[in-house]
Amino acid sequence: MKSQGNGKSKSYKPILSGTREWPVVQLSRNRKQFIERVTQESFDKICGTREGKHDLREELETTLYLERLRIKKNPWRVDPTDDYSFWNKVRLDLVELVEDPNAREKEEEILRRIVSRYAHEIAGNFKRSSYKLAREIIKFGFSRLLNATRVKRFGALFKNQYTLNDKIQITGKVKQLRRMAKIGTVVMVPTHFSNLDSILIGWIIHVLGLPAFIYGAGLNLFNIKILAYFMNSLGAYKVDRRKKNPIYLETLKAYSNIAIQEGAHSLFFPGGTRSRSGKIESSLKLGLLGTAMEAQRTIFKNHPDHDGMKIFVVPVTINYNFVLEAPTLINDYLSRKGQERYYVENDEYSSSYKMITFLMKFFTKGSDISVSVGSAMDLLGNYVDDKGYSIDSKGRIIDTRDYFTSNGEITVDEQREHEYTRRLSEIIIREFHRINRVFASHLVAFTAFNIWRKRHSKLDIYDFLRLPEEDLFIHYNTFRQEFKKVRKYIFELKKQKKVNIAAHLKGDLDTVIKAGIENVGMYHSKRPLLLTRDDQIITQDLNTLYYYHNRMDGYDLEKHF
Repeated sequence: MKSQGNGKSKSYKPILSGTREWPVVQLSRNRKQFIERVTQESFDKICGTREGKHDLREELETTLYLERLRIKKNPWRVDPTDDYSFWNKVRLDLVELVEDPNAREKEEEILRRIVSRYAHEIAGNFKRSSYKLAREIIKFGFSRLLNATRVKRFGALFKNQYTLNDKIQITGKVKQLRRMAKIGTVVMVPTHFSNLDSILIGWIIHVLGLPAFIYGAGLNLFNIKILAYFMNSLGAYKVDRRKKNPIYLETLKAYSNIAIQEGAHSLFFPGGTRSRSGKIESSLKLGLLGTAMEAQRTIFKNHPDHDGMKIFVVPVTINYNFVLEAPTLINDYLSRKGQERYYVENDEYSSSYKMITFLMKFFTKGSDISVSVGSAMDLLGNYVDDKGYSIDSKGRIIDTRDYFTSNGEITVDEQREHEYTRRLSEIIIREFHRINRVFASHLVAFTAFNIWRKRHSKLDIYDFLRLPEEDLFIHYNTFRQEFKKVRKYIFELKKQKKVNIAAHLKGDLDTVIKAGIENVGMYHSKRPLLLTRDDQIITQDLNTLYYYHNRMDGYDLEKHF
């Protein structure tokens, strides 16, 4: 869908006549049976891969240790009230099994209790009535904020001149996405920069006339009551990133796998969490991506007559001029770079009040958002045509079933599927860069940072970032010359279909530069870039400028300085 001439995006009619037909509604109706199936399949897989008595016992003890550590070191308000008592009971039960000759049977009973608990914790609670209400609240509240900020007076809160479609520009393969959602199951994989992403994507799905998607949202977001309401209403299931033990991860993967098998359109952020560096993801988490691969193989196996649903992967990039969490994210990235450590989630959205305050300030600043929809692919990373047929690199139609077949039969081969998933992740990363929509704010940040970096090339990145602000200035004419060269190269990449650009980037050079400087990091109290009255470009926060500069990483732009 192309933005219209005035920058406004249009809405589409729903692809299904009523919400009763939505796959996510069917799942919610059979929620109890669905959770039981997730529990059973997770249990079977864990037991099947841990045949020995000692293997299962060690897994349970490791899980117990990690869970007790989580409760002690990193508790959240949203955690179950019986967390301590549940895991203490597990501890006592394991102690009793030390000399028990029937230990294996009882260990499996403990495992089933843990898996069932995890499945209930993860499960979403989608309700059609809540979804409709949340949708209308978002539409009404955001639209009122837009009207108030566009015409700069309080009375505009009660008018309806502007809508969210004025604010959010949607580009790319929207019509194809709608077609794929009619004939198959869509797995949408967006970039992830802000906690605002989840609500934004939920709104986009509605605007495009698609049924509600299920999606994994970080459990920490459910600490905030207002956000928890919208998450539950918009189809979220809970992902607790503190829990790294294999039992939890297996249960999470089973939840995603079975939901996709049941035809529920799904969304997950394949980077796993928000980009702390500000870069487009350069590596993806293969776990949830692998569940789509397993689901497709299972569907093929259960439908030998080729009547099973095909799964389509659709990359999406989200573009902001500023990210509220940028200073915190980049500082965390720099402190963690090159080392692994126990991470305690630190969110700026620590309360409903702060969330609402952010939304008001976001709209007050008048900064646009762009969402770019990429081409649909099959699970092997092949593009598909408008009928959903997979097309290979030579333009030939191919049958994806063949990739899961050995000796004429659909077979389970975890090593083969892991390789497929790894290959798919690399193709998604390439697509992220290709459909990324470059804003002027991205390019001015990149240009300024690299001019300063070249001037101090003998310093490593950490020493460079500690330079005093008074040593960092660029005369406007120098900046203009470098920006012009970089923009020209971006236009060349656009012609080669290696990146996309916002329409405003084509404007008058000085206008583009000044708009970019005005918009980059516009929310932050310390501005990443400022243009002074004497035509000097300066920074008040080099770390945050580094974050916004990183958005253009991966295009080999440095060589043009």
